[in-house]
Amino acid sequence: LCLRSSPEPSLSSSSSKDFSLSSEKDGHASSSDENQERGNWTNKSDYLLSMVGYAVGLGNVWRFPYLTYQNGGGAFLIPYTVMLALAGLPLFFMECSLGQFASLGPISVWRILPLFQGVGVTMVIISTFVSIYYNVIIAYALYYLFASFQKVLPWSDCFSWADEFCSKTKIVSDCNATLNDEIIHANYSYIASNNLTCINDSITYKPVQFPSEQYWNKVALQRSSGLNETGHIVWYLALCLLLSWIIVGAALFKGIKSSGKVVYFTALFPYVILLILLVRGATLEGARDGIEYYIGKQSNITKLMEAEVWKDAATQIFYSLSVAWGGLVALSSYNKFHNNCYSDAIIVCVTNCITSVFAGFAIFSILGHMAFVSERPVSEVVDSGFDLAFVAYPEALSKLPVAPLWSFLFFFMLLLLGLDSQFATIETLTTTIQDIYPKVMKKLRIPITLGVCILLFFLGLICVTQAGIYWVNLIDHFCAGWGILIAAVLEIIGIIYIYGGNRFIEDIEMMIGKKHFFFWLWWRVCWFFVTPVLLTAILVWSLVTFSTPTYGSVLYPTWGTAVGWCMIIFCVIWIPIVAVIKIARAEGNLFQRIASCCRPAANWGPYLECHRGERYSHIVDPKKEKDHEIPTVHGFVY
Repeated sequence: LCLRSSPEPSLSSSSSKDFSLSSEKDGHASSSDENQERGNWTNKSDYLLSMVGYAVGLGNVWRFPYLTYQNGGGAFLIPYTVMLALAGLPLFFMECSLGQFASLGPISVWRILPLFQGVGVTMVIISTFVSIYYNVIIAYALYYLFASFQKVLPWSDCFSWADEFCSKTKIVSDCNATLNDEIIHANYSYIASNNLTCINDSITYKPVQFPSEQYWNKVALQRSSGLNETGHIVWYLALCLLLSWIIVGAALFKGIKSSGKVVYFTALFPYVILLILLVRGATLEGARDGIEYYIGKQSNITKLMEAEVWKDAATQIFYSLSVAWGGLVALSSYNKFHNNCYSDAIIVCVTNCITSVFAGFAIFSILGHMAFVSERPVSEVVDSGFDLAFVAYPEALSKLPVAPLWSFLFFFMLLLLGLDSQFATIETLTTTIQDIYPKVMKKLRIPITLGVCILLFFLGLICVTQAGIYWVNLIDHFCAGWGILIAAVLEIIGIIYIYGGNRFIEDIEMMIGKKHFFFWLWWRVCWFFVTPVLLTAILVWSLVTFSTPTYGSVLYPTWGTAVGWCMIIFCVIWIPIVAVIKIARAEGNLFQRIASCCRPAANWGPYLECHRGERYSHIVDPKKEKDHEIPTVHGFVY
């Protein structure tokens, strides 16, 4: 038996994960678990499906296809694949290994390098910002879910809410025609009333919008003209947001005994609906044009020269794989010590990316049909990433037989995709609270979890005003972009260059067994050189070429951009703050203090004594040490 003499229960950073951990004694561990105090996954499939559910989320449906469409179609698959191989997969494997090795969450795991403890704090804060707007998107899905309970879908045609620009086809404005052997230019109503024929290439069309697009902007969002016009809170979106937080809170309230079973449905069911949508989309006229723009001859290869394209590819990898968010470390911390985290990383990453590409085919087949109907190029059909899920998809669903049924199923799928990721994100936040106040969290876990949900609900109310979509886009642009790039760069620099890449590889081999030199050759090349250089170059390049964020054609005001910068600064400022506090609390001169903070903490190593071997036989047992001998900063145990 593995007997524990490492960190005491109160130091566990993830003792409250809301997944299928065996739970009999305290809701976190059973007598059959390897780790009696933190618990382990009931079986391998629970962990893999939970990881897939965490990674495969709304981004695979509304973010990846949009970025592909925006950044040159099929050409975007080149930087996406490159970033997966050189950045996404190496970091994914690193975080899974890190969490599994120490059996600690995203804050406490930085005992590996106390000077960089702020990187873990940054990850948690970014997750907080994202959880605020992520649940708003889930609220959008709930609204459309309820709107589907009608005989005729409300966005299937131009009803009373529509204006004169609403149409399923192009509307001719004016053109040139021949009258009495003279060429005249007149509006189309005059041309039609006089039975004249427009001359080719002289036709001017009125700007039109699909019914689904106007429904999204005018009815669902009640969208204002910009960030300056906040407007009122859209009450039905606020109720949907409340309901989404109630669902999250209820799921976390119920605990770990049943959530692991739910993931078998929530992780697998979306693939069935995507397949149905792809089959239906492929049978529509114009679908071939959309697919060709996605991967074929209409791809714009010149887009690869733009820094923003490569930055979008990198951030999409992080966003989709959930790298540099802290959740991977938390979920992996419940694995058994000798679990093959290498094969897990490969399986989850490949599954996630195949899902993104698969969803892209379903999306672009629909875009091709929308372009065909409106007689416009594919590139002009949709303005924003959110519109793909709430304009293109609803448009497609309105064309399916028994449309309300398929609409319900699709938005139910979106709901499940979002909840899978949101559960893990909120648990990452409560895990952080567990790190800081373990005794309080042990007694008041349910009230604190519900309190977190209530607080985030109120913070998210700004996102359900008439200007709410601009706030959602702003948070996504800054926090889900540069924030995770900065965290990822510092994470890999800290672990590989300061802690030691070869040392970290030895840690991994303690779990998965000794491997040949050539096995580690690719990972060494990525970890030591390619990945940090690539991410740093993209980060610097994107900062240099920064432009004011936009939502479609709407520009953000100067103060809105400033708020975005303030958010990202608030996320990353904890990195130097925590580092300064650590150095100030260390002993010796400045050089000695920095050097001591760059060494692993005395209690760093495998959680259970039986896994430490000779390499970590020296690990400090907190029971035998005084509290002041374990460096802390406001409750963060290093």
